[in-house]
Amino acid sequence: MTQPPEPRYPEATPPRYPTPPAPALPPPRPPAAPDPSAPPGPPEGGDPAEHPHHISTDQRRIHLAAHQRGADATAIGNLLLHVPNFLCSLAVVVLVSFLFGDLGFVVVLGWLASGLLAFHRPSESAIARHLLRLRYPTQEERARLEPVWREVTARAGVEGRTYELWVEDSDSLNAVAAAGHIVGVTSFAMNHLPNGELAAVMAHELGHHVGGHAWSSLLGYWYALPGRLAWRLIRGLSAVAYQMLRAFSCVGIGIALLLLGSFAVATITTLYGLPLLILAIPYALAAVGRRAELRADRHAAALGFAPMLASVLDKLHRAEQQETARPLRYGVRAAPKESPLSRLLSSHPDHYTRLHHLQPYLRPKG
Repeated sequence: MTQPPEPRYPEATPPRYPTPPAPALPPPRPPAAPDPSAPPGPPEGGDPAEHPHHISTDQRRIHLAAHQRGADATAIGNLLLHVPNFLCSLAVVVLVSFLFGDLGFVVVLGWLASGLLAFHRPSESAIARHLLRLRYPTQEERARLEPVWREVTARAGVEGRTYELWVEDSDSLNAVAAAGHIVGVTSFAMNHLPNGELAAVMAHELGHHVGGHAWSSLLGYWYALPGRLAWRLIRGLSAVAYQMLRAFSCVGIGIALLLLGSFAVATITTLYGLPLLILAIPYALAAVGRRAELRADRHAAALGFAPMLASVLDKLHRAEQQETARPLRYGVRAAPKESPLSRLLSSHPDHYTRLHHLQPYLRPKG
């Protein structure tokens, strides 16, 4: 007998549910208007190499110069102008050393030798962090900075590893050369400038190092610091004494003026007018500082970065004009224009003077 076939049961199929319709996508937003105050950087979404101030940073052989750095006329002039400040500071240190008895000469010698810390790498790092508010670049920032720095030092014939690159978290376009080996740029300059203009900024700071401007300024400031602190102390005590004598009406004011006048005459006669010379030193130092800026501009232009540097100067000038013309906001007006006397104390030349000195490097060679 044959077996009957096994019964076939219907296959279980999962129930089908209606699928909900896909949500409608929001309409695309229009592109944001560019900020007119921000300097134009590389074209967004495009190739940065298309920017007219983009430069090639391909590795090549570096021909090192015989003299890596020196001290030009502005660096030497800066040191000479700090001599009166140094003498005043030395007098202050000697007076303080009397408090230490027989060990007073150790205090004086220690202060004189402290200037060597300007070339001590750990001391420079402390200066960069705590005084200049700089930090080490991240790996991505280093990948952005090092090819540009290598191109700048290759053109200058300088060993780039001699210097340390630092970054300042700032929204302004700026850079700094300090101590003996510090080259710092702001994060804004690093992220918004095409590499050619960034190279021009770094070449300018390298010019300060090659010319000796950075270390001479630091030494002058350091050795003038005791005298400045003593001067601030004298001013504070004089203000307190004046307020105390003011309580005794006109007689007290007359006595205060007589004492101050006698002190000024005695100081001038005993120190051969040195205090009067110190009053004029800030203006002379500012003039030397302006000359140092022009020399650093010339260094960058001689390396082939004159058009890029002129573009950076134009961006800085436009930013200053927008800041000056800023309307009344939150009850605070824009900063007033500089007076002729304040311009004499400026350490940087004005925009037109810097462009004028760049003209020989901007003219086409015929």
